[in-house]
Amino acid sequence: MTDTRPWWRGATIYQIYPRSFADANGDGIGDLAGITAHLDHVAGLGVEAVWLSPFFRSPMADFGYDVSDYCDVDPVFGTLADFDALVARAHALGLKVIVDQVWAHTSDQHPWFAESRASRDNPKADWYVWRDAKPEGSPPNNWQSVFGGPAWTWDARRGQYYMHNFLKEQPQVNGHHPDVQQAFLDIARFWLERGVDGFRLDAINFMMFDPDLRDNPPAPDDGKVRTRPFDFQLHVYNQSHDAIPGFLERIRALFDSYDARFTVAEVGGADSDREMKLFTAEGRRLNSAYGFDFLYAEALTPTVVAEAVAKWPEADGQGWPSWAFENHDAPRAISRWTAPEQAHAFARMKMLLLASLRGNIFLYYGEELGLTQVDVPFEQLQDPEAIANWPRTLSRDGARTPMPWAADAPGLGFSTATPWLPIGSDHAGLAVDRQERDPHALLHWTRDVLAFRKAHPALLTGDIRVVEAGEAMLVLERRGEGETLLCVFNLSPEPQRWAPADPDRWRPLRESATQGWHFDGYGALIAQSIGEAR
Repeated sequence: MTDTRPWWRGATIYQIYPRSFADANGDGIGDLAGITAHLDHVAGLGVEAVWLSPFFRSPMADFGYDVSDYCDVDPVFGTLADFDALVARAHALGLKVIVDQVWAHTSDQHPWFAESRASRDNPKADWYVWRDAKPEGSPPNNWQSVFGGPAWTWDARRGQYYMHNFLKEQPQVNGHHPDVQQAFLDIARFWLERGVDGFRLDAINFMMFDPDLRDNPPAPDDGKVRTRPFDFQLHVYNQSHDAIPGFLERIRALFDSYDARFTVAEVGGADSDREMKLFTAEGRRLNSAYGFDFLYAEALTPTVVAEAVAKWPEADGQGWPSWAFENHDAPRAISRWTAPEQAHAFARMKMLLLASLRGNIFLYYGEELGLTQVDVPFEQLQDPEAIANWPRTLSRDGARTPMPWAADAPGLGFSTATPWLPIGSDHAGLAVDRQERDPHALLHWTRDVLAFRKAHPALLTGDIRVVEAGEAMLVLERRGEGETLLCVFNLSPEPQRWAPADPDRWRPLRESATQGWHFDGYGALIAQSIGEAR
């Protein structure tokens, strides 16, 4: 049977955080040449694409999410020639390349901002969000920054405040301005011409805001501990303006002028479900979107999965979801969701569950090894949010630590120099070379699971139905192209028994920690309806 689906539909995408993947020049920081040297490992997993977190020129106030030149590589990561070599090697291995684009804000060192702040009447004066102070000198409104404090910083050169939803070093662009939109489309074309296969659009729902700058209303008390002023508001006016979908249609039109390109949005916040659907609707906006259903979930429960799945039913005009259990902004799932003594069984179950979801799936570097969260001491923190809110916020640094390649090598094979973040004390035992030698390691299981997913259209693009979501057991049915699969997961550490009403109908295809329909703690099984064998 010929596979006519777009390459990205149902794809597995592997996220690489460039600072932490592999260091080729011995300065303790990962780089593009290091990534290129290890792409065989990525291709060997069976993924369709790599997603690279920002590697663009940046002062690194937020480690690349503060861009000072969108069309150049920061010297710490290499050169444009290094990027071209990475793309060439990836394509030779059959991998697509997706890059991050950060368009809600730039660095305060970007030439656009330098010009904008110089006067109130220069050509880029309105490319950012500037407003006069209130009569008593306070900021224009009550908007708060995600990273703490008001979303406004005074600039004496213009005698005005400028807006920033994140760090003060990340001034908010005026996404409503047609010249700003065109500038970003020109940047997109630059990377598409260099062979990039897709964009992941960072925090795109922050790109436009209420031009009238109305105050955000207070958020109702939900009983949760609030660690940031940002959490005290409903974000009605500082983000998510109705004009954003129109700009996304311009992005899609540009991408559609190239062959087989892909766009995915990151969408966070209380209104993310509505926005993800809006941003991917009607086949003329983005291809996909993902939020934080799992990334910030305190526990992986049947209810959490069932509620996430229910948000994306197959329907006309409905977008296509993407899912991630881990990324650079969230603590490692192994450490969030289970105890160390159950990590092996849990990791196997988690991988099979991720592969069973309808949509694209993202793997974060090291997730195939079962990397744990590293407890980075305060004096070694790099993450500005963690430093500002320590110890009341979860450090993103603990999920950004170096990839362990070789258990007995200096720096575990990541670098010959002292790494920019400390290496996890248990990561030597999880190193790639050690897992390669162990046939029962998670690395081999990951390859097997991804090959299994790829071999079953029901998992790649089929319908999904929640059969059961109890306290411990989660049961999903996947159906497509003449195949029906029953996906059963014990999301508890205690043994469970679950069986379908007609157990003789089902033939187990993949299982972990099960004996028939008896499930050990974190056991999992995928069975196929007999008579539908492929």
